[in-house]
Amino acid sequence: MAALASSLIRQKREIRDPVATRPVSTQRKVCPRGTKSLCQKQILILISKVRLCGGRKGRLEKTPEPQLKGIITKLFCRHGYYLQARPDGGIEGTREDTNGFTLFNLIPVGLRVVAIQSTTSGQYVAMNAEGYLYSSAHFTAECRFKECVFENYYVTYSSTLYRQRESGRSWYLGLNKDGQVMKGNRVKKTKAAAHFLPKLLEVALYREPSLHNVIEQALAKKAEAGDGPVHPRKEAPAT
Repeated sequence: MAALASSLIRQKREIRDPVATRPVSTQRKVCPRGTKSLCQKQILILISKVRLCGGRKGRLEKTPEPQLKGIITKLFCRHGYYLQARPDGGIEGTREDTNGFTLFNLIPVGLRVVAIQSTTSGQYVAMNAEGYLYSSAHFTAECRFKECVFENYYVTYSSTLYRQRESGRSWYLGLNKDGQVMKGNRVKKTKAAAHFLPKLLEVALYREPSLHNVIEQALAKKAEAGDGPVHPRKEAPAT
């Protein structure tokens, strides 16, 4: 009996020693997925739905900020003339300060690019491939002018579509000493003919898409459909 008891004691010690000498892991066991209770899952789903509904409501209630539609101004040339657009479509200069045909709406259509629109007739000042200015009833690429401030703080307006082929010199909007419009390829930015001083009268704001944006979208859709852009009638320079 004593031998049997001692043998059992030795077997128990051999079984107990390997377990005691086994290294204990210090890393925390990660809880496997799917151990959340059904109640916890339902609460998380309810919270996510509340957050989603709240975000949509906030986006719907947000009112658009007013954006710049255009600046109603007069363009005073350094030669002493105001640029004017007559009802018959002619463009020239005048010394009359109270003339209503000298009011233009400068509409930003790009980075430092504007469209010059008459407030009385609604037509745009445009420059054709020969450098002549004309009035366009529709907004086209020929109605885009790059607006730059010169060294003497006067502003120059050059065509974004046409320029000298060899030298790359821009074609500018300009009035000569007699108040007549000049061909864009004969106007130099360093001369007084190209220097204009915008006289700000009113700033127009809008909360919905402007008429100009609607016109641009309509022209783009028509071009995609294969009809091509609408080209205005080219007119001879005003005399």
